[in-house]
Amino acid sequence: MIDYLIGVDGGGSGTRVRLARRDGSLLAEGSAGPSGLLHGIQNAWAAVETAAAQAFAAAGLDKPGRESIAIGLGLAGVHNRQWAANFVSANPGYAAVALETDAYTTVLGAHAGQPGAIIALGTGSVGEILHADGSRHEVGGWGFPAGDEAGGAWIGMKAVNHIQQVIDGRAQGSPFADAVIEACGGSRDRIQVWLASASQTNYAQLARLVLQHGDSNATAHAILTEAGHQVALIAKALDPAGTLPIALCGGLGEPLRRYLPQELLQRIVAPQGDSAAGGLKLIQQLLKE
Repeated sequence: MIDYLIGVDGGGSGTRVRLARRDGSLLAEGSAGPSGLLHGIQNAWAAVETAAAQAFAAAGLDKPGRESIAIGLGLAGVHNRQWAANFVSANPGYAAVALETDAYTTVLGAHAGQPGAIIALGTGSVGEILHADGSRHEVGGWGFPAGDEAGGAWIGMKAVNHIQQVIDGRAQGSPFADAVIEACGGSRDRIQVWLASASQTNYAQLARLVLQHGDSNATAHAILTEAGHQVALIAKALDPAGTLPIALCGGLGEPLRRYLPQELLQRIVAPQGDSAAGGLKLIQQLLKE
């Protein structure tokens, strides 16, 4: 008998879960390290288990046997079908498992399972839409460094390209350029060392400097305006007719809002829930079926 439901939002930087009773009443939340499938199937399940145990503890409950728990997960890396199949096969004993992309659980959470679209802006970027007929499709999300326009890493790469031009004398220096140069090592030699090992996360950390200087520096403002344009292109590709509401999600969703074209702003709505809430909605749908 299933007594508890767990919704999971799992990515490359961390895992968040939401615990509810079978009737959907919320009990508590938990968190743990990354559970994106890129980090390995066993590591992903270990992070989910840690976050779930934390949620039961926060609710003042002993964690019951897994056979009384159904779990819905939105995880990064599910596009790799073999990884996804391996993850489900490694189920440590939960009564039911529903697995989807984190983009899909984000759209389920944002619109409470109703038709709508999301554009998630964090380290990367992705758009997803759920139509009234139940069909859906995704835009973007191609990953670093070739895609994920308007995501934090993309913004950071634009900033790094700018400081290369400043150091060379191809562009004028500024307090904005100085801040980025310092963050990347402070000198040409050290910046080249930084570049040799910089990850998607390292580039994304520079986005805060671009945002800090967006009002005072023309280059930073231009980068953010271009990011807003890229968000608009994602929105247009998701819903050319412009009929469904769009929720901006992720850590950069709200900061980039002011750089969106006015016609897109008119369609933006506040998300009703997050990807963990979407995970709960996902497992509830599976149990109904």
